Amino acid sequence: MNEDPMAAVAELLKLLDLEKIEENHYRGMSGTVGWRRVYGGQVLAQALVAGIRSVVPERSVHSLHGYFILPGDLKVPIDYEVEVLRDGGSFSTRRVKAIQHGRAIFVMVASFHKSETGLDHAVAMPDVPPPHELKNARELFSSKLAKLPDSMQRFWKRFLPIEFRPVDISRYMDRAHREAGQQIWFKAVDTLPDKPEVHAGILAYASDFALLETALAPHGKLLSDPDVRLASLDHALWLHRPVRADEWLLYSLDSPSTSGARGFCRGQIFSEDGTLVASTAQEGLMRIG
Repeated sequence: MNEDPMAAVAELLKLLDLEKIEENHYRGMSGTVGWRRVYGGQVLAQALVAGIRSVVPERSVHSLHGYFILPGDLKVPIDYEVEVLRDGGSFSTRRVKAIQHGRAIFVMVASFHKSETGLDHAVAMPDVPPPHELKNARELFSSKLAKLPDSMQRFWKRFLPIEFRPVDISRYMDRAHREAGQQIWFKAVDTLPDKPEVHAGILAYASDFALLETALAPHGKLLSDPDVRLASLDHALWLHRPVRADEWLLYSLDSPSTSGARGFCRGQIFSEDGTLVASTAQEGLMRIG
């Protein structure tokens, strides 16, 4: 990923602008965030964009459920095959398969809904400091306040297109066993085009960040620990209301359970005015040793 944040946004937008091979068949390239395999959020976002492009503009995505099957290869393109499962009076359903080396590495089912009015309520946003009172991750983890392993600092700094502002970094300062929850403000570092697929795609891209890592807090472990091995198994995203990914969003994360070498995590995403705009859930492999 480009070291210039603005250029990195342009690069991310390019990754989401899939090449059309034929009807309902797209191809995407991969960026790198410093890992040996493709970042799961990228595959999630590209698959979502492929699905969106197969649906009429009047219907927007409201939910997706995906499974990570194999690690992605950074060196070769990813083909996305979209299967039209249903186009009903109000809803459309798509299955998207991501393929490398002739094998599925990710599969997703997404549902799209035409705009309707109805009952409306939502939970309140947690009471946390606003983003302008917090340091971004690059500032925070470059300061003397955070004596973290280099690998952890690189983890927080490598997502250049997205600015992250964690509310509380105390759990990274010692090995105390803590509550399985955290809050992180985030947004794209530059203004994004007014295209729904861009904002939904970048929201999906960012939604994979820090979810599974939240499950380590009760065990006094850090993502950078050499004996920690994490891998996303599945990912669900619900979009409740319109969202802009270039405006501040609060990601409120928790982990209700870890067992059997798997961790389960949830997230709620709020706009800066306190409106719940999306929810997430993920289970991942968590091996220690």
